[in-house]
Amino acid sequence: MTNRRVFLTSLAGLAATTGRAITSTPMNAAAQIIKKQIDTGTLESAVLHVRRGKDTFGQAFGKAANADAIFLLASITKTMTATAVMVLADRGELRISDPAMKFLPEFSEGARREITLEHLLAHTSGLPDQLENNAALRARHAPLAEFVQGALRTPLLFAPGTKYHYQSMGILLAAEIVERITKTPLPEFLAKEVFAPLGMRRSALGLGRFKLEDTVRCQTEHAAPESGAGDPKAASWDWNSPYWRNLAAPWGGAHGSAGDVAKFLESFLHPRETLLRTETVRLMLQNHTQGLEGRRGLGFALGPDGFGKSCSEQSFGHSGSTGTLAWADPATDTTCVILTSLPSRISGTSVLRPVSDVVSGPG
Repeated sequence: MTNRRVFLTSLAGLAATTGRAITSTPMNAAAQIIKKQIDTGTLESAVLHVRRGKDTFGQAFGKAANADAIFLLASITKTMTATAVMVLADRGELRISDPAMKFLPEFSEGARREITLEHLLAHTSGLPDQLENNAALRARHAPLAEFVQGALRTPLLFAPGTKYHYQSMGILLAAEIVERITKTPLPEFLAKEVFAPLGMRRSALGLGRFKLEDTVRCQTEHAAPESGAGDPKAASWDWNSPYWRNLAAPWGGAHGSAGDVAKFLESFLHPRETLLRTETVRLMLQNHTQGLEGRRGLGFALGPDGFGKSCSEQSFGHSGSTGTLAWADPATDTTCVILTSLPSRISGTSVLRPVSDVVSGPG
């Protein structure tokens, strides 16, 4: 937009105080929350990118070289994988009401026959979040195909559609369906059909053309148990390992800059049919878990819970366990992307939620 004001700040400084209120009190307050964690040594790296109306604010912190720094996005990846599925829906190659076994014939035993693509994308399939042998698979550097085989066979936790239970393995099987239909690896499909149309030049599922040293280090010493918990024995498969960064896990292996994630959000906040039809965007942002715990779209979490305290019910986005959070709110025409190196089990309460609360408030 030619009239959009852009305020990008350096590592040392805070936002300029000229222009609208977004560039003064609220954004400076949000930046100060992050800067405080940097100054205490708790947080190593972060980038904040906010657009509200015609104003954009961006700032890098700590060891992040600049606002274009590339982070491991973790579960924000799920929204991108879901988008790949819906690109095929737009082409008439699948419907979300299709049973998964239509494309995965071996996934047909018992209640698996009832699982639809909608169940996989809305976390209501009954599949677990992670496989029981998740750590063992990672420890021996298992290829993604072994995770797929495990997800096809793992016991269901409940009857499909009866509960909401966050499940990375459902997203994995949705990705497998995309690959079987297109006969293309998902990293290549996303690069061509999602990232390129949106101008997301600093994004990839897996490392893609980037090198590990081009990306921000995760503070794995604070990671959750399923990601190694900082155990030195897990160094060969944790978030910083070449194995994990190259695995291209469709539930958590994407890399990207804050600006690229913002472009992705914008394509849903202001759909222009560059990527998906407008009605498909609306479908993805509808509540597909009515009557169940949680509010989930297709791939997206729906607000206001989990985002800023002043976000509306129309808000949508996703968080990531590596310390990331991205959301958009149509009510205020706002996008907010916070990428940090500090796992969300710590940064969630110290950075992600406090910053989102400030950004979502009056500006």
